[in-house]
Amino acid sequence: MLNQTSVTEFLLLRVTDIQELQPFLFVVFLTIYFVNVAGNGAILMIVISDPRLHSPMYFFLGNLSCLDIGYSTVTLPKMLENFLSTHKAISFVGCLSQLHFFHFLDSTEAMLLAVMALDRFVAICKPLHYTVIMNHQLCTQMAGTVCVIGFFHALLHSIMTSNLNFCGSNQIHYFFCDIKPLLELACGNIELNQWLLNTITGTIGMGPFFLTLLSYFYIIICLVFKTHSCSVLQRALSTCASHFMVLILLYTPVLFTYMRPASGSSVDQDRVIAIMYTVVTPVLNSLIYALRNKEVKRALIRAIRKKL
Repeated sequence: MLNQTSVTEFLLLRVTDIQELQPFLFVVFLTIYFVNVAGNGAILMIVISDPRLHSPMYFFLGNLSCLDIGYSTVTLPKMLENFLSTHKAISFVGCLSQLHFFHFLDSTEAMLLAVMALDRFVAICKPLHYTVIMNHQLCTQMAGTVCVIGFFHALLHSIMTSNLNFCGSNQIHYFFCDIKPLLELACGNIELNQWLLNTITGTIGMGPFFLTLLSYFYIIICLVFKTHSCSVLQRALSTCASHFMVLILLYTPVLFTYMRPASGSSVDQDRVIAIMYTVVTPVLNSLIYALRNKEVKRALIRAIRKKL
């Protein structure tokens, strides 16, 4: 149940205070959003429709594309609306909903990347047992588990934030509702909320990150000691390159935001970093997989030829 608070809506900060740039930025971000939806949507449809891509690796890639579409959809439409609106407000319930779905998709994607690293570990280090270990039932269970964990992680933050009392300013120094900017506006004790953010969110974020790095460490060790052909080694590592690039794109700005002390941050820096991981990264994910993965490119060409 929502806490009784004097604030019924929040005002979101503009991406830029330069009025002349608003129409230009609207077109830029609208184009980015369409590219994101089209790119990730194309990957998702190809993975579903092409029998050659019905494998664990592409099953998880399809899930990643779904998350990236949702990731941008949570924040970008409201940002685009605010470019054209003079009253850049979001309701209290709308703000909490945006916070919930943002952290749900964000934490789920982080855990999914760890699952994808595990899939690559089994495929490269235990190729003879790959189809037995990474069967359809296990893949579905792992994808479902990370979604459930991500949902309840976000729900925890939503409930805890809804119980705060916002009795002062309602201006969020961000272009979407996130936990840190909301805690800055809250009245009263926020130590528990801050502890949950640092501990629970830190664990869900950094746990999969280290598990992913550990998987790649074992993959490299396995390849170095078991593979004596440079071409085989290069081909095996290239299958992991796209996934590793996506991992870096996701974690670099997030670590910058959440691991940096508040005293060392500025509104402009936080804004640029937030745009990177909410707007740019989901688009680059689809481009990286489409351009680097030969099977995805071949499937795209086959789909285009069928349409023609």
